[in-house]
Amino acid sequence: MGEKVVAGGFDLSDRQHYRDKLRRCLTGLERLLAQERFDRPKNLMGLEIELNLVGTDGMPKMLNAQVLERIASRDFQTELAMFNLEVNIAPHRLGGRVFDRLAEELRTSLAYADRKAGEVDAGIVMIGILPTLDRDDLVSSNLSAVDRYTLLNDQIVAARGEDFALDIDGVEHLRCTSKSIAPEAACTSVQLHLQVTPGRFADVWNAAQAVAAAQVAIGANSPFLFGRELWRESRPPLFQQSTDTRPPELQAQGVRPRTWFGERWISSAHDLFEENLRFFPALLPICDEEEPLEVVDAGGVPKLAELVLHNGTIYRWNRPVYGIADGVPHLRVENRVLPAGPTITDVIANAAFYYGVVRALAEEPRPVWTRLPFEAAAANFDAACRHGIDARLEWPRRGRYAGTAQVDAVTLVRDELLPLAEAGLTAWGVEPADRDLYLGVIEERCRRRVNGASWQAATFHRALESGLSRESALAATTRRYCELMHAGDPVHTWPVGLPKPVPLG
Repeated sequence: MGEKVVAGGFDLSDRQHYRDKLRRCLTGLERLLAQERFDRPKNLMGLEIELNLVGTDGMPKMLNAQVLERIASRDFQTELAMFNLEVNIAPHRLGGRVFDRLAEELRTSLAYADRKAGEVDAGIVMIGILPTLDRDDLVSSNLSAVDRYTLLNDQIVAARGEDFALDIDGVEHLRCTSKSIAPEAACTSVQLHLQVTPGRFADVWNAAQAVAAAQVAIGANSPFLFGRELWRESRPPLFQQSTDTRPPELQAQGVRPRTWFGERWISSAHDLFEENLRFFPALLPICDEEEPLEVVDAGGVPKLAELVLHNGTIYRWNRPVYGIADGVPHLRVENRVLPAGPTITDVIANAAFYYGVVRALAEEPRPVWTRLPFEAAAANFDAACRHGIDARLEWPRRGRYAGTAQVDAVTLVRDELLPLAEAGLTAWGVEPADRDLYLGVIEERCRRRVNGASWQAATFHRALESGLSRESALAATTRRYCELMHAGDPVHTWPVGLPKPVPLG
């Protein structure tokens, strides 16, 4: 792999050989599933958070290599651009006071990282899209100095064959182009992992797809890009457009984008891996020496390296993951819909809501995905990204009446999904104190109709009304956001606007 990465090029035989290896990997996965070789239930969850580096002025700082050198922890890694980092929290068993433990680990890790970033006059901020990013910040020269990012950029650019078109029509309209995938780096998210058995995978993935819109509606935190106010959660359209290998002609033909909600409910994890092979050409046709079928037939556990690599270049909002831990294969659902931030309490509340509601929905006798068209779930996701806490979503009617109805997202969450989340967390064995604390944060957001995006937008407009220019208002909003993020109280308690200057004398 190293040689190919350094060479940075692939020939025709590489792609043909890689496709053959992918098919053998998929057959290997089929055999593992048929032989029931996967790990037994462990109720394991995991968490990753992508972060931004900013200066005291609220502007991005291209210093991740220097900051990571000072942090010197394998929990922290590079991300796509030089102003990004990622923190990974070790897997935890769902139950007990797991969310309080997670919150404490994150506070300790991020406080340490922030101190280390301070040594180079930078700070860490959790936010979906940094409001102060400029188009000049998101260029290929600011990609992290890591071979795989350079190679991925080169391959996506080559597949597209022309500049990337960014066109997001929200509160305001952004139209521009990019010569690289660098704008993707603006999108910083929280990724929630849940290890599941093959028999439960489809139910959990379908439940996660159904509830993705509600997650975004209550958790939106990305209203600004390049000085424009766009969607309340602008990450999904930005991510799709900045990684889109399809020129307009292929889009018109209905070719699927690599950043994708999906198009159907599934019946097994195999469905998703098979779709990935059938619909998407390889971006990084790097072959491992392992012969997966020989390993399976010998009773071993294959790495399925080509399948894992290919899967990592298809950006589903709920992604299947094949992994190996302690010599045993397992499957995970990776939930990628949420933006980072605003605070650790908010992140953990979002996680508690997700793990609770997904379990409850997956175990319902009449699953929601048998009553909600997939197209409606996809439209819900789009509506939640556009309108955030004010979104209206389509959802199955309660009781004996068939069909669906439009409902306010906050009403759906408060009246139907929060009780399900409570039941789900109880089923996981989460202690009532943990459960009630973090679900209470979600309830208060619904009651006050406040999330990170609504706070950012309201504070920005107050700053404009006070006479600041747009650029100064975005910078001031970002600085105030950083102050409140580090103070740690959840976003629904944040006062809107900038603090009044203290008079002198």
